[in-house]
Amino acid sequence: MKQLPARREHMLGRSGTFLTLACAALCASLATGCANTPSTIVQGPLTAPPISRPASVERVNTGSLFQPGMASLYSGRQKPRHIGDTLKVDISENLRASNTVKNDMNRESSFKSKGPGNADPSNLLSGLMNQNISGSGSTAFKGDGTTKNDSSFSGQLAASVINVLSNGNLVVAGERSIALSGSVSTMRFSGVVDPKDIKEGNVIISSDVVNARLEVVSQGDVADSTTRNWLQRVLTNNLAVW
Repeated sequence: MKQLPARREHMLGRSGTFLTLACAALCASLATGCANTPSTIVQGPLTAPPISRPASVERVNTGSLFQPGMASLYSGRQKPRHIGDTLKVDISENLRASNTVKNDMNRESSFKSKGPGNADPSNLLSGLMNQNISGSGSTAFKGDGTTKNDSSFSGQLAASVINVLSNGNLVVAGERSIALSGSVSTMRFSGVVDPKDIKEGNVIISSDVVNARLEVVSQGDVADSTTRNWLQRVLTNNLAVW
């Protein structure tokens, strides 16, 4: 069999190494681009089934007219207190923020030095010592910027109790999806509710919810046209000129 020259074998080896490095760099870039997909801010389960109560457990009589879990005497509707109970979240969020920054700085400096004028001419430094020196300088900086954010969101969402904390507060979460003309809009909500803040009709205002998490995401042609694809994310993260 014919043997390839040593130089050609060396060139083929270098080409194979280059292709391997190029493939590795491409895979790393693709992984970086795909990793930039934003994740949901509403963590955890969005629903929980009610816990079945044992039928053989005897109800404890506390001697009070108002027993735990009783409905209200006025509305006749029991407030959510257990896992699996539902309530309505009245979402009304308004955010207004503005910031204005203005900088205007000036600085001037000057100096003046007068030589004695009586240096010995035979001295090598006589020219420098007899010379009058003066100088001045100034710097200036001016900049200004303004930021403004004005957003509002309103709606209503049904949520369920997914956990009951030791102090009686309720961890609630819910999700609602609407499909229309090839697009799907999903609204998610989660937070901690104090049962004392629940209004008539089992309605809680979003401003009374602790650690509230609210998001609205869309999928479809409209959402795809307003977001960058994986290739654009790769080029943005790896090429500064893009």
